[in-house]
Amino acid sequence: MNSKIKIFTKRLSAAQLIVFYYLVAVMVSTILLLLPITQKENTELAFIDAVFISISAVTVTGLSTVDVSQLLSVPGTFIFAIILQFGGIGVLAFGTILWLVSGKKIGLRARILMTTEQNSPTFSGIVRLIRMIFFVFVIVELFGAVVFGTYFLKYFSTWQEAYLQGFFASVAATTNAGFDITGKSLIPFADDYFVIIINIVLFIIGSLGFPVLIEVIQWLRHKRKSTFQFSLFTKVTTATFFILIVIGVVFFYLFEYSHFFTDKNWHQSFFHSLFYSISSRTGGMAISDVNELSVPTILMLCIFMFIGASPSSAGGGIRTTTFAVMLLTIYNYAKGNRTIKIFKREIEEEDIIKSFIVFTTGMILCVLAVFILAYFETAFSLMEILFEVSSAFGTVGLSLGITPELSIIGKSVIMILMFIGKIGMFTFLFFMGGKPMKQPYNYPKERIIIG
Repeated sequence: MNSKIKIFTKRLSAAQLIVFYYLVAVMVSTILLLLPITQKENTELAFIDAVFISISAVTVTGLSTVDVSQLLSVPGTFIFAIILQFGGIGVLAFGTILWLVSGKKIGLRARILMTTEQNSPTFSGIVRLIRMIFFVFVIVELFGAVVFGTYFLKYFSTWQEAYLQGFFASVAATTNAGFDITGKSLIPFADDYFVIIINIVLFIIGSLGFPVLIEVIQWLRHKRKSTFQFSLFTKVTTATFFILIVIGVVFFYLFEYSHFFTDKNWHQSFFHSLFYSISSRTGGMAISDVNELSVPTILMLCIFMFIGASPSSAGGGIRTTTFAVMLLTIYNYAKGNRTIKIFKREIEEEDIIKSFIVFTTGMILCVLAVFILAYFETAFSLMEILFEVSSAFGTVGLSLGITPELSIIGKSVIMILMFIGKIGMFTFLFFMGGKPMKQPYNYPKERIIIG
C-alpha cells in the first residue's frame, strides 16, 4: 500500500501534490470534527457541514454553515485550533515541523514542495525558513493567549473559560481564521479598544507575510541597522499593505460618516474604520453587524477581500503584491515607460505577466461563482452573493449571514473558492495543467492588435 502511494505521488507535479496534501488535511479534519469527543453533547453535524467547516478551517477562512461555538466541546476547541495551524502555517510547513521533530531528514522533493507552497523563489534555506515561521507563530500565539486570557478574566466567570477563550481568540487572530467561540465574533468587545488593538496586531502579523516577518527579525538582530538591506519584496509588500490600510480607513469613514457613524463619537468611528480596513483583508472578524453598513462600504470591503493579504502569509486573495505590480504597470505604461522601476530596482517582466494572470484568473473564477450562485440561490440578493464570493476567495470569513442557508450547490461553490484562495492561483493553474513539458520547437512570432 505504501509503495502504491509513493508511485502515485511521483506521477504528480509539485502543484498537484500540494493540492493532494491539502485534500488529505481536509479529510483528516472532517474525521476529527465528526468524532464525539470534538462535539458537545446532543449536537448533530451533517457530513456536508463537516466538510464545509473543515475546508474553511484548513484554508483559515472562517465561513461556517453552523455555529462553531455551539458545536465544539472543550477538547474539540483544542483539536480545532490544531486544524487552524494547517492553514495558518501551511499544511506542508506544519508537516515538515512534525517530520523534523521525529528526527528525519527533509529530501529535495519535499523542499521543492515547500518552496511552491510558500511562493519562495528558491528552495535554498527553505527548511530554516519553515522552522522560523513555526517558532514565530507559536511564540505569538502563546503571547496572545496569555494576554487575552488574563484580560478576559473580567469578562468570564471562571479562569478556565477566560483562558480557553483567550487561547482560541489568539490562535484565530494570528492565523487570520475568522472563527470564534463567543458566538458573536468580536461584537461583545466592540468598545474595548485593548481587545481590538491586540486583534489588529495579530491580524497584521498573520497577514503581512512570513518572509517580511523573517526580514524584520533579521533587521532587529542586525548590529548596524542602517546598513541592513530589505528586499524589494518586503518593501513593496509593506508599502502596499499599509497604504491599503490607510485608504480603507479614509473611505470607510467617509462612506459611513452620515450612515453607521451618526450615533458614534470620533474614536468609535476611527476604531471601526481601522478594524474593518484590516479585518476585511483576511482577519474575517466583525465588531458590528455588517448588514448595517452602507452599499458603497460593502462594495469596498468586497474589493479589499478580493485583494486579500500578502503572499506567503495566512491569507488568500490575489495578494497585495499582485495588486501593486498591476497598478505600477498601468501607471508606467500610461507614461510611456516599458520598465517598472521602484525603490531603485526594476521588476522582472515575468512577475508583471504573473500579476495580470493572477488577477484575470481570480476575476474569472469569482464572476463565474457569482453567476452560479445567482442562478441557484435565488433567495439572496446579488450584493449578498458578491460579498460571500469575495469573502470565500479572499479566505476572509466575513458574511452577510447567508452561509448557513446555502444549498448543497452553493456550499460546494464556496468550498471550491476557499480552497483555491488558499492554495494560490498558480498552484491552481499548474494543478489543472499538470507537469510542465519542454517545447520541442517554436513558431515564427507575429504582432497582433491589442486594445
